[in-house]
Amino acid sequence: MIRSSFPTSVAVFALLILNVGAKDTFIAAVYEHAVILPDKTETPVSEEDAFLLMNRNIDMLENAIKQAAKQGAQIIVTPEDALYGWNFSRETIFPYLENIPDPKVNWIPCEEPLRYGHTPVQARLSCLAKTNSIYVLANIGDKKQCNSRDSTCPSNGYYQYNTNVVYNSDGKLVARYHKYHLYQERQFDVPQKPELVTFTTTFGKFGIFTCFDILFHDPAVTLVKDFDVDTILFPTAWMNVLPFLTAIEFHSAWAMGMRVNLLAANIHHVSLNMTGSGIYTPHSPKAYHYDMETTDGKILVSEIESRPRFSPVYPPAINWNAYAKAIKPFPIQKKTFGGLVSRDEFNFTELYESAGNLTVCKNKLCCHLSYHMLGKEENEVYVLGAFTGLHGRRKKEYWQVCTMLKCKTTDLTTCGQPVETASTRFEMFSLSGTFETEYVFPEVLLSKIHLSPGKFEVLKDGRLVNKNGISGSVLTVSLFGRQYTKDYSNSGRANHSAISYLLITTLLIITALQNIELA
Repeated sequence: MIRSSFPTSVAVFALLILNVGAKDTFIAAVYEHAVILPDKTETPVSEEDAFLLMNRNIDMLENAIKQAAKQGAQIIVTPEDALYGWNFSRETIFPYLENIPDPKVNWIPCEEPLRYGHTPVQARLSCLAKTNSIYVLANIGDKKQCNSRDSTCPSNGYYQYNTNVVYNSDGKLVARYHKYHLYQERQFDVPQKPELVTFTTTFGKFGIFTCFDILFHDPAVTLVKDFDVDTILFPTAWMNVLPFLTAIEFHSAWAMGMRVNLLAANIHHVSLNMTGSGIYTPHSPKAYHYDMETTDGKILVSEIESRPRFSPVYPPAINWNAYAKAIKPFPIQKKTFGGLVSRDEFNFTELYESAGNLTVCKNKLCCHLSYHMLGKEENEVYVLGAFTGLHGRRKKEYWQVCTMLKCKTTDLTTCGQPVETASTRFEMFSLSGTFETEYVFPEVLLSKIHLSPGKFEVLKDGRLVNKNGISGSVLTVSLFGRQYTKDYSNSGRANHSAISYLLITTLLIITALQNIELA
């Protein structure tokens, strides 16, 4: 994991200086874009045809940017893949790429469009930011020429990166970020290391990463923990996965768990289950959008705090296992059974009464639930579940999850399968777990994929509880934990080091024995 060596006292002092005369709030916008996709082809199109397609998408972004600016927005985030989509090989993406320089060069593409080669997309985005006096984040493709004699240089002589760019209200390029955690993106290369990209404005300090990056420590957690950003800009092309990883569910939970603003702009493409954008704060969502019924895009605009960590109502740090470790497990009243959630083997126990106290454990993780249903529906079954381990088919991310979820049917073998509707409401619930990580994200998802702003909170001792009366109809109540130190990449490196050490030791022993025989 990356760690900053910048002294904490200096960082705090710098933040205090920046805070003097700064704005307390700002108006943010995110745009969920219904992208126009290119025709499928196995051969590259011309640069002219690639630009024509991107220009059609930028026309739509322009309308959103103008709308946001008219509503007073100072910054707008547009989605990942918004200019050209995602169905590419390394060869077919190439005509869509431009050379994007380091922001240190002090460049306004709108004024100098040919300074770094043929850059019509960057020039147009820069002009949109300048004309509308608004910060604009867009996701495009970067190409970087490399030395063909370098063994890592691709065969076409270019590195190709999934890239975010930010232009300020003067049209100046102020940030560039290359996505690190690619997800089935064969058209792009992975940077040598995670980039930690920030920029500062009069209305806060911003950090940037993209889509799948949010599930990993670097750069996502490092930006918040070590660089003291106030707001994360998050373009994404997110495919919703129930029960824990719908866009609005997880992104709002990440903002609460990390205690930071998150501006999340998603692609809108219902046939691939892509929708869900939001303006999220450490307390709750300020605005969000989820729509699987139409093919239209959507712009969200909301006023949020510029520097939430300086707010008198900033949420306190949570000790995620304080309560769960302090109590004795509730007596097991019914047999625990196993079930799969997205290929993960959970242990479940049924909520077979309308009220009760339950515990279910998986290895060292024990999940505790106290609950009271408003009325137990005969045709709906809920379970308390626990999982700890490497997740899914990839087995790379180490999860720790405590969840209360609705089963798809009354058949317990359907528990963990995707379900979108529910009728059962709760007068109270309190969920906690003996987590071995400080990174836990609180999720509450209601029937028909709705959030529950202002209707739940996390107590200092790690309990996720409802508040302000009876809940809506619940799909899931979850504490989603990420134990980054046990991810496959980390454990893999540790195992590799251990194996190397054993091999070296064995070779030394063999050599010593041979020397003894020769003597």
